[in-house]
Amino acid sequence: MKAHTKETQASLTPEMAFQILKEGNIRFANNLKVNRNLLQQLNETSEEQYPFAVVLSCVDSRTSAELIFDQGLGDLFSIRIAGNIVNDDILGSMEFACKISGAKIIVVLGHSRCGAIKGACDNITLGNLTGLIGKLKPAVARVREPATNRNSKNSEFVENVARANVFQTIANIKHRSAVLREMLENYQIAIVGGMYEIQTGMIEFYQRPEILDCSRNEPGGLVGVVNYM
Repeated sequence: MKAHTKETQASLTPEMAFQILKEGNIRFANNLKVNRNLLQQLNETSEEQYPFAVVLSCVDSRTSAELIFDQGLGDLFSIRIAGNIVNDDILGSMEFACKISGAKIIVVLGHSRCGAIKGACDNITLGNLTGLIGKLKPAVARVREPATNRNSKNSEFVENVARANVFQTIANIKHRSAVLREMLENYQIAIVGGMYEIQTGMIEFYQRPEILDCSRNEPGGLVGVVNYM
């Protein structure tokens, strides 16, 4: 399989890009990966690159975007940070990827059993990690139940916080980046949330690109959840 060109990237809609990622994850989870000549893709992308998607995921060693979406060299802009949060540098990277380089979709990807989320649930403090954990605490607060046992020993609570954090991150992207917000409103890009299950390899996506709305605060603190498999 060849790397994307300017023409193939331009031909994709956000919905088409989303479908490519969904199908790639299904292949990965079923060990049916596409046969790629990575050396060929290396040569094809040595002068220019035309990735079709941006994936913001965690630094967890089990969440490599290229692997779990079954993509090759030159297909994805991969941004990784503990807890899949955003800051100014990450937002700038997304703006570069979409506005300048032509990516059609942003995926905010949380995952099960996330260590950063557990740290936020336990109110961990440790050097520079303290500040990062602080950015995850709004997601903890958004999950209103249970009133007790709100710590990493409560696995259901941890997973609910991880989901809430995905929607919190999407809302932050829309609120803090006028560039991406305008592209989203004009349907030049889509922003999609998902949760990767480290035991099965499957991703649960929370919304279709065309109906994504993270401006509404729903009961329970989650935002615009629509299951879409």
